[in-house]
Amino acid sequence: MEPITTFSGKAVAVPAENIDTDQIIPARYLKVTDKQGLAEGLFFAWRYLPDGTPNPAFPLNQPAAAGATVLVAGRNFGCGSSREHAPWALQGYGFTAIIAPAFADIFRGNSLKLGLLPITVDEETYYELLSQIEEDPTTTVTVDLPNQQVTLPGGRAVTFPIDRFAKHCLVHGVDQLGFLQQQGDAAAAYEATHHAPVNTHALR
Repeated sequence: MEPITTFSGKAVAVPAENIDTDQIIPARYLKVTDKQGLAEGLFFAWRYLPDGTPNPAFPLNQPAAAGATVLVAGRNFGCGSSREHAPWALQGYGFTAIIAPAFADIFRGNSLKLGLLPITVDEETYYELLSQIEEDPTTTVTVDLPNQQVTLPGGRAVTFPIDRFAKHCLVHGVDQLGFLQQQGDAAAAYEATHHAPVNTHALR
């Protein structure tokens, strides 16, 4: 996992509500076990026309959206099935953070474990961002994970919540397994000073 600390990124908006994981990445892409190739399938039904050519009306296909690293999405983003391929596809496309008024719980959990930052903001901030992006498609925001803040183009900083352990893993670029592996020395030191109790019954 790549560490997430403070970064500024171009924002693109897909403001539909209740975008489910099948809309994020269709089921036919679930055969793989890593991020390889999943960017192609991101929002497939919306990004491409029936003949396979890019849909010019879809926000991600707009020239100004090229290189965007922050997705602004509608309420209840990531609902539906629990597929980990949804955050994988978003990461594969290049997104580091998703900003929305609310996320589906399983999607949020999967994202945090896989290194994608879900940022929950209030409705006022959400609509302010949408307005700014509509006015200027090259709008950028600054994300400061250590201080749990996202700064809008006008300079207003908004605090967002995040689980303490998830924040630690994201800032240090480790997943849960990596975190446990880092505790080897501490575990060994504990074992060296805490002996297993003697089973007196076995000595009789």
